[in-house]
Amino acid sequence: MTQPSSERGQGAADVDLPTQYQPANVEGRLYERWVSAGYFAADAARDPSSPSYSIVIPPPNVTGSLHMGHALDHSIQDTLVRRRRMQGYETAWVPGMDHAGIATQNVVERELAKEGKSRHDLGREAFVERVWQWKAESGGRILGQMKRLGDSVDWSREAFTMDDDRARAVRTIFKRLFDDGLIYRAERIINWCPRCLTALSDIEVEHADREGELVSIRYSDDIVVATTRAETMLGDTAVAVHPEDDRYRHLVGTEVELPLTGRRIRVVADEHVDPEFGTGCVKVTPAHDPNDFEIGRRHALPSITIMDERGVITAHGPFEGLDRFEARPAVVAALREEGRIVKEVRPYEHAVGHCQRCATVVEPRVSLQWFVKVEPLAKAAGDAVRDGRVEIHPPEMAARYFGWVDNMHDWCISRQLWWGHRIPVWYGPDGETFCAGPDEEPPAGWTQDTDVLDTWFSSALWPFSTLGWPDDTPDLRRFYPTSVLVTGYDILFFWVARMMMFGLYAMDGVEPFKTIALHGMVRDQHGKKMSKSFGNVVDPLDWIERYGADATRFTLLRGANPGGDVPVAEEWAQGSRNFCNKLWNATRFALMNGAHVRGPMPAPAELSTVDRWILSRLQTVVAEVDDQLEHYEFAKACETLYHFAWDEVCDWYVELSKVQFDDERAEATRRVLGEVLDTLLRLLHPVTPFVTEELWTSLTGAETLVKAAWPAADNDLLDKEATEVVESLQRLVTEIRRFRSDQGLKPGQKVAAALDFGGSPLAGHEEGIRSLARLTAPGEGFAATASLPVEGVTVQLDTAGAIDVAAERKRLDKDLAAARKEVDQARKKLGNEAFMAKAPEAVVAKNRERLAQAEADIKRLEAQLAALPAG
Repeated sequence: MTQPSSERGQGAADVDLPTQYQPANVEGRLYERWVSAGYFAADAARDPSSPSYSIVIPPPNVTGSLHMGHALDHSIQDTLVRRRRMQGYETAWVPGMDHAGIATQNVVERELAKEGKSRHDLGREAFVERVWQWKAESGGRILGQMKRLGDSVDWSREAFTMDDDRARAVRTIFKRLFDDGLIYRAERIINWCPRCLTALSDIEVEHADREGELVSIRYSDDIVVATTRAETMLGDTAVAVHPEDDRYRHLVGTEVELPLTGRRIRVVADEHVDPEFGTGCVKVTPAHDPNDFEIGRRHALPSITIMDERGVITAHGPFEGLDRFEARPAVVAALREEGRIVKEVRPYEHAVGHCQRCATVVEPRVSLQWFVKVEPLAKAAGDAVRDGRVEIHPPEMAARYFGWVDNMHDWCISRQLWWGHRIPVWYGPDGETFCAGPDEEPPAGWTQDTDVLDTWFSSALWPFSTLGWPDDTPDLRRFYPTSVLVTGYDILFFWVARMMMFGLYAMDGVEPFKTIALHGMVRDQHGKKMSKSFGNVVDPLDWIERYGADATRFTLLRGANPGGDVPVAEEWAQGSRNFCNKLWNATRFALMNGAHVRGPMPAPAELSTVDRWILSRLQTVVAEVDDQLEHYEFAKACETLYHFAWDEVCDWYVELSKVQFDDERAEATRRVLGEVLDTLLRLLHPVTPFVTEELWTSLTGAETLVKAAWPAADNDLLDKEATEVVESLQRLVTEIRRFRSDQGLKPGQKVAAALDFGGSPLAGHEEGIRSLARLTAPGEGFAATASLPVEGVTVQLDTAGAIDVAAERKRLDKDLAAARKEVDQARKKLGNEAFMAKAPEAVVAKNRERLAQAEADIKRLEAQLAALPAG
């Protein structure tokens, strides 16, 4: 529906834009058109002279759905990719999913349980086939949700960490690492889930503070140890003290009897022990504690496993067969009966690791596993950042990266699962070992290792396996190394470091990405972590449904400072929706009044001061936004665009342009307004792609904004003189509006006023000033009741009859009395010598601020009272 011609300016035109912006009517339609037209597709052979830009998406789990962390991560990547595409780069944004070994196996096992079956009822081959079937039917919902968000990924490149190409890459790098002695099998302490029955990587373990019980146990007259896991004492093989601790020096090398067991264990000296903590003695259980395992290796201690893979006690004796949590109080009771408890059990809060997938308490456990020897790989990963080949942004995050890669332990890569890349090692009848590459077959009759690889092993190959490695492909040559990796700082070590290690190793020292751009976690408006238990989780799909994808993206990016956490709130999403509506209404108004981008721009000399001002401001904004996005300052870029669009374009320029549509300036103004909106929509497109596409194509008649050129600032259009004049006009109008508000006048209420410009350059803008300030020309009987001298202009207003003078005077008198009381109190405190001598400087400063503010309020209120008409 278009506005009636009587309500539109001369030169107005009919427009196809609806009166209101409805995201649901736009987003799906536009996305389908973009994909069908191939706008997002990358071609390694296309225009080799153009620069390349590539990003591989952090592959979401095949079991996952879009959450706020994904929405933030994807919005950042899409903003980067869309901008580079507009800048003429050949852009490849590669989508895909991770097979998520434990999570996916758990999902399918739960489905089987509903049928009264387990995976063992099916057998390995049939179970794996069942998982593939689940993946085809139910997995990958998140890919469709990415489309809802507007991800401009190249869908023709979609990859999966378990597809044939990725499987070949996994076999290839495993074989190379194995042959180079960088993969080995050994008994080591690992994280073990007694429910999932598999080893876990560190990222699959979530630590949370839990209240346990600290038990102090007397091993001998001289030795008392404290523990929160009393059941593990059944596996102690030593007591450790610090070598410099004079209290226990005489005991080092002796033996003590381990309570409840009758075994004799050694007292050893080890620098790991903190002599200031507790009694300075620690129990050493090498098979069930990572620190104790290292102490055991240093002192050649035996390692005794006292529980099985399900956490059930296997140590011979009265506790055999008890679950670990049943054994704990039973062991304490037995120790108490023997008089071994030194002090009563007391509460003790400490961090406890839980399986990320099933929330079971993780058990450190010695197990025969496969490991990557990380020392040379980690050193290369550290050097790549130190020598500047890879930039971490923000730079302060580099210290955290070095803290991890410089102290990395060998990586346990085997998992006791059926879903995943099976370890390509076969065992012969006499214990022989054969590692098969992707094109090799093991000897007949040999048995393959039953374990699969850690999910992170295959995802560590993502930047190059998705581009065709191990083959030398055109994609690999054009798009590797990738341009930037965008991810949360929480997986800087767990995934980023692994990609660095494998990328440098597989690609002959060439880094997998040039820049690591880290963002924070999405939190609620109070900075609290989102959690179902807190009831503060926000579903981005709900926001997309109610406010639109653009509003959701803009809300997230407006809070995305490099490396910092991102707070969000629903009212902010509502504000972003209002911003999209503001753009819609402004563009629709412009089109109805004939704004266009046809033909060349008029020369500056042919433009009004207001037109030259907005074009000058536009060049500044283009330069600022370009620099901000180049340095990953998404929050600053959004703020710049928001305030320029809303405050300067909509609230000032559009309003001022209205008075120019009916005179000789009309055609030039229509062209300038079209130019401003054209550039503004281009700048906003990477952040809010849908609404800008719909508006820009309506404005320009062009096919798509996706491929439109990115704006470049034109310094020749910077105009200091025009800017100073319009800024003076803004200050004048703002002061008049403030006076109106102080007098209780409604925003739309007209007031008669006489304007004396003297020699002010604002004389040529009287019509615009009157329009913006809601001032009418003086009529018969005009009598000024107030006078405002602002910006060299004297504004005389007749407010008689416009306000209730008596009520307004009463209100101002009340406020004035309160301000005077505030001044008296502040002066009294600041004049009190005792207060000034004892009060902190911050308190004194606050009182001085209160005094200054109250004095300013008195001056303002007295002026307002003086401006009231008599009566």
